[in-house]
Amino acid sequence: MGKLLQRLSDASRSGVYRAPRADAILESVRGSPISAVRISLSGVSEKQALLEQIARTLEFPGWFGGNWDALEDCLTDLSWLQGAGHVLLIEDAAQLARDDRGVLADILASAAAYWAERGKPFFAVFIGEAPGLAELYREKQ
Repeated sequence: MGKLLQRLSDASRSGVYRAPRADAILESVRGSPISAVRISLSGVSEKQALLEQIARTLEFPGWFGGNWDALEDCLTDLSWLQGAGHVLLIEDAAQLARDDRGVLADILASAAAYWAERGKPFFAVFIGEAPGLAELYREKQ
């Protein structure tokens, strides 16, 4: 098992990170029990479009309410997704309003904490520029 896969399999390291590219992450989880999903936000700049894109990509159930609270509810359920852990690769988030990006990061961090408490890895990784987020490839301090 490679070093990156070891990190992604460790629930205690769950959180919100950034990485310059998705390819190394995808390669590291290929064939493992960790699921990885790419969420492209290309062309998404409004909150409602953001929520709809995440819901569509993660195949949220019909009860998804289309708001921030419902997003958190779905991210702390994920019973419809297979995997011993989850990695969400969030691409092209630069077009989002800063406030929406901040709320999204907070919700993702809350979901990661929820899953970490239950011993299941959950990583949300912003691909590319994401000021204020730790680099996934570095050791947590």
